[in-house]
Amino acid sequence: MRTSTDRILTTHTGSIARPDDLIELMREKENGRPYDAGAFEARATAAVADCVRRQVEAGLDVINDGEQRKSGFTTYLTERLAGFESVPYSPGERPGHWPEVAEFPQYYERYFKTAMYGAMLSPPTRLVCRGPVKYTGQDALAADIANLRAALGAVDYTEAFMSAALPTGLAEHDNEYYASREEFITALADAAREEYRAIIDAGFLIQLDDPAASSLWGHAGAEPAERDRRVAETVELINYTLRDIPADKIRYHTCYGINQGPHTHDLRLRDFIGPMLRVNAQAFSFEVMNTRHLHDFHAFEEVTLPEGKVIIPGMLSNGANWVEHPELIAELTVKYAQLVGRENVLIGNDCGFASQAASREVDPTVGWAKFAALAEGARIASRRLWHR
Repeated sequence: MRTSTDRILTTHTGSIARPDDLIELMREKENGRPYDAGAFEARATAAVADCVRRQVEAGLDVINDGEQRKSGFTTYLTERLAGFESVPYSPGERPGHWPEVAEFPQYYERYFKTAMYGAMLSPPTRLVCRGPVKYTGQDALAADIANLRAALGAVDYTEAFMSAALPTGLAEHDNEYYASREEFITALADAAREEYRAIIDAGFLIQLDDPAASSLWGHAGAEPAERDRRVAETVELINYTLRDIPADKIRYHTCYGINQGPHTHDLRLRDFIGPMLRVNAQAFSFEVMNTRHLHDFHAFEEVTLPEGKVIIPGMLSNGANWVEHPELIAELTVKYAQLVGRENVLIGNDCGFASQAASREVDPTVGWAKFAALAEGARIASRRLWHR
């Protein structure tokens, strides 16, 4: 993994807005309606090429395919892992029952309709394991790899990554097939790592997306002893999934799961940084420009970054359409570099600008301006840190 040996490198968390015409083809595909498969693949290939070119033009160093061919991680997982069935929610039932939703019900009633679930290309459903879990995404992954490889051939870049999901999220869905939870999560881990291995073999870094880490994988409210036991079990599951995969090929991303919201129940970075750093990855991406977390650099006054680890603090908000000032980006970057060492810092964004393909919470034109500001902030920070 390339690190900031002579300047602060820039990257992002993965998801970038898809073109409207690609979204409409994707919508038909996801809802099981007739669609032109050839047109979909051709449009996805062109979208990746354009997205890669624009990342380089914006000044990003470590880039990806923008997840152009994916509509979101729920659909992505069901496309690539056999054994799950989608079960519609009952009338009046809906996803999203966490404390903040109960505290601000009117806000979230509107928010879910226009963003998050409202931005999904097909109705949200519950996933239930009703058969053996196996990896079936070989063709889809091959298309993603081919598209990115072709696009990279036309640009000058530092390094490239591809995003993948961890089994920790799916492990919380209902299991009606395996005799025990241990069998269930082992099957998930074994299936998921087939994709990781293929990404590495193709010559790319892996970014593993795990929003649940920022809530201690849902166990923050448990009694301390039980919480620690469950958290340790989850870290063990993640590391089992990553077994035999070099840590220096892995970036690990967590965020707070929602974009535009009060965030009053978020944990602080110091609350989950310890377990997160026990994951066998080299780089760790987390939210910073979220205004509830601008102060979280204090975590590194208490925790020493382990030797060989790298951090990727988010310097662009995914919850607002302002363009962050490069001077603020530089100031925060220098602060983190002073705490953990300049060579151990890359900078990116808090989370994807279109985690659901149809999302426009961050307008696409604003997203590209944000990336340009990130690159300028990195240049300013580099001058201050390397004194040139």
